[in-house]
Amino acid sequence: MEYIGYFASILIGVALGLIGGGGSILTIPILVYLFQVNPKLATTYSLFVVGFTASIGAVQHYRMGNIKLKSAVLFAIPSLITLLLVRKIILPLVPETLFTFNGFLLTKDGFIMALFAVLMIAASYSMIKNSKEIFVTSDTNPLKVALIGALVGIATGFLGAGGGFLIIPVLLFFTGITMKQAVGTSILIISFNSLLGFLGDVVNGVTIDYEFLILVTAFATVGIFIGTLLSKKIDGNKLKPAFGWFVLVMGFYIITKELFLK
Repeated sequence: MEYIGYFASILIGVALGLIGGGGSILTIPILVYLFQVNPKLATTYSLFVVGFTASIGAVQHYRMGNIKLKSAVLFAIPSLITLLLVRKIILPLVPETLFTFNGFLLTKDGFIMALFAVLMIAASYSMIKNSKEIFVTSDTNPLKVALIGALVGIATGFLGAGGGFLIIPVLLFFTGITMKQAVGTSILIISFNSLLGFLGDVVNGVTIDYEFLILVTAFATVGIFIGTLLSKKIDGNKLKPAFGWFVLVMGFYIITKELFLK
């Protein structure tokens, strides 16, 4: 199963390099179901894997002029604040057993995975729908960008997900930048938030298997180079709907497995 996991880790980078997102959507299920990592610890590992991989993509986009630093700062600062608050204060307060009723047991781990599945289903919608339906504004709305940034930070804090498919529409709707700039700026935000969120977990004393983490990250890094090469030959936008349907099916599978098949 581990060999399958390492191969699947390559897909984390491929998705990010080819379609500008989706890496974080794959990371948690790969860590939990293929490597048998505890879901809470998997969110910590995911922050590093996604953050490091995204940082490589951010460098490439910066060289291409696809990053808008003002938009990144407007989004990233409130997002980072809520992310760190969730991981430092709120997540440790969540009890190991959340709910029991007539033989049904909802644990903290099950809740994290079910919540992540809901995010997968929500993200799949933005991938499946036609990108032409996205309305791009010519104005910047700093308050709305900051507010939604804070909400994405909460999701990232709980789930260890970069949230690229949440960030990109926000940047398009409220900052007036192009699609390529939204993708590049999103990857920078993901890198910034994820790596600092991981550092916060390390400071808080989370025990890390660095050998395993570096190995998974190395495979994901190989994937982003493959994805970048493929993006020059394949239109990533054409692959998004298919990837979206895959994410949708996986989201429903995880909800069913965590809530009804235990």
